[in-house]
Amino acid sequence: MKAQEKAIKLQCSACKRVNYHTQKNKKTVTRKLEFNRFCKWCRKHTVHKETKK
Repeated sequence: MKAQEKAIKLQCSACKRVNYHTQKNKKTVTRKLEFNRFCKWCRKHTVHKETKK
């Protein structure tokens, strides 16, 4: 892992479960990440947002 890249968790906005992990470069990306991903608990595509560790 590079110096400025940190691992983050992505949490479902509907059921609040942590389903995905990814990395982001905190030096270049200052906003919180949001992705439209499939939640296996809700069984549909929902918005997954970055959470605290």
